[in-house]
Amino acid sequence: MKNLPVIDIAVIVIYLLAMLVVGVWFSRKNKSSEQFTTASGLIPGWAVGLSLYATFLSSNTFLGVPGKAFGSNWNALVFSLSMPLAAWAAVKYFVPFYRTIGGVSAYTHLEHRFGSWARTYAVVCFLLTQLARMGSIFFGIALSLQALTGFDMTTIMVVTGICIVIYTVMGGMEAVIWTEVVQGVLLTFGGLLVLYLVVTHIDGGISSMVNIGLADGKFSLGSFDMDFVGASFWVILLYGFFINLNNFGMDQNYVQRYHTATSAKEAAKSVWLCVKIYIPISLLFFVIGSALYAYYEQNPALTETIRLQAAAERLPAGAAQAEINSLAGALQAEDYGDKVMPHFMVNKLPVGLLGLVISAIMAAAMSTISSGMNASATVFTEDIYKRYIRPDSTNKQSLRMLFIATGVFGMLGMVAGVGMIGVQSILDVWWELSGIFAGGMLGLFLLGLISKKAGNSDAIIAVIAGVLAILWMTFSYLIPEQYDYLRYPLHANMIIVVGTLVISLVGSGLAKMRRV
Repeated sequence: MKNLPVIDIAVIVIYLLAMLVVGVWFSRKNKSSEQFTTASGLIPGWAVGLSLYATFLSSNTFLGVPGKAFGSNWNALVFSLSMPLAAWAAVKYFVPFYRTIGGVSAYTHLEHRFGSWARTYAVVCFLLTQLARMGSIFFGIALSLQALTGFDMTTIMVVTGICIVIYTVMGGMEAVIWTEVVQGVLLTFGGLLVLYLVVTHIDGGISSMVNIGLADGKFSLGSFDMDFVGASFWVILLYGFFINLNNFGMDQNYVQRYHTATSAKEAAKSVWLCVKIYIPISLLFFVIGSALYAYYEQNPALTETIRLQAAAERLPAGAAQAEINSLAGALQAEDYGDKVMPHFMVNKLPVGLLGLVISAIMAAAMSTISSGMNASATVFTEDIYKRYIRPDSTNKQSLRMLFIATGVFGMLGMVAGVGMIGVQSILDVWWELSGIFAGGMLGLFLLGLISKKAGNSDAIIAVIAGVLAILWMTFSYLIPEQYDYLRYPLHANMIIVVGTLVISLVGSGLAKMRRV
């Protein structure tokens, strides 16, 4: 990190070494696949809750949310407001269900309900969702560190990824949870620190921030009209509910943690603790975005610097300055929102504190990526390796596969991150990809839950209908303009809503028709 002071470098190196030490420490316990995947069910509920919170509060939140608030408004906060209803459903139905069936994989029961194809389909959807999530987080951390160090984004992803792979492979789920407890505290403190520093640099402080934000509509939660074409309040609320229902009810990252808790009661407590902490902290990052907007509104020369930087990155290397200036003049705030927070950090954070905040951003990324790696490896081992490749595998063979799969999924996450270089908004690309991959998985699960009469054939037809609907909604923008009436008319965030409803309603409808 050649552009950083020695003190900041030391803070970051100490943090990374501490994470590796944690992995080595817990590696002594990993003598069985159960210990690697569930920590033998000995984690207290409060630690599981902080772990869930840290998984939610990824670098997408740390960087993407302030960038979103800077570029538009607080519309995306509605996603967080949808969490309590999804958490209620999880605590009432999902936690008791998973604790009762016993299996560590969230998808094993689908085979008993609809057949092996349903289990495999859900696994594929989950793994694609995880790759999209890990890729967006790798990209987010590389975007930030590139602004601070000048290093190539691909190099940053590889170096960071290697550290994450080492401590996740060595330490297993217990290392993941306890490091996430520390990381959750660190990144929360980092967010509070950034907010304090931004506000102290605004002429007029909080009152100026509020006045500027109100004048430019920065605190709006979106339109309350029943509009499902734009990013209205209701679109984000529905999207948030379905995504969070998928998170708490179907996502292996969360389901696996229910098994690490000492009891079903402790697992339920962990869900509510996650929600109670995440909602106010997510609000904190929206406030940071609004504060950054006020600061840069007061400093237009700095804003122009960021616009020029964003324009230069969008053009081929060696582009003429006149071309860069022309593109910069056309860019709107939402086009460079993700670059504002890194710019402020590198220019305004004091020596030592900059290293601490960078460590917090790395903590946000590492907690989510390590969780995704462990969950992906668990699903692959339980639902593919032990189901199709080696059903008679010994504990030693399963543990070896968990080690290998963890590393492989970490590497694939890096590749996905490299593929996202150049996207406009980290948060937008993650929301769109997760909506596409998660819709079918959640719809199938809900079909099994709400329609006890739905059989294998009903589920197959429903999934085919749902997948076709999701493909149409995702790619109909490619339809020529003369046939634009065939294009999907709603907002992209509605894909998971429509896809889920198609599968669950078609399946339950077919089941009712058979009984008539």
